[in-house]
Amino acid sequence: MFNLDRRDIGAMKKNQQRIEMILDSKKIAYEKIDIASNEEGKNKMRELIGDEHALPPQLFNDDTYLGDFAAFDNAVEGESLEAFLKI
Repeated sequence: MFNLDRRDIGAMKKNQQRIEMILDSKKIAYEKIDIASNEEGKNKMRELIGDEHALPPQLFNDDTYLGDFAAFDNAVEGESLEAFLKI
């Protein structure tokens, strides 16, 4: 059985909101792809990462995989967000 606990879903949503808040505050443009309603997007995300079980949020610069929320958060805390995002 494949399952996601509601707490997991809540954590994903909270992480996505934190990413959006930080990018918006720094006026960094981004595109959101909702993989819940986009099977092709989900498959592409997982293919680019190389993990068929990867869950969002995941960050990319075009088709270059940058990392997951933990990597993003580490870059923010380490004041290296622009380098992490390759911008």
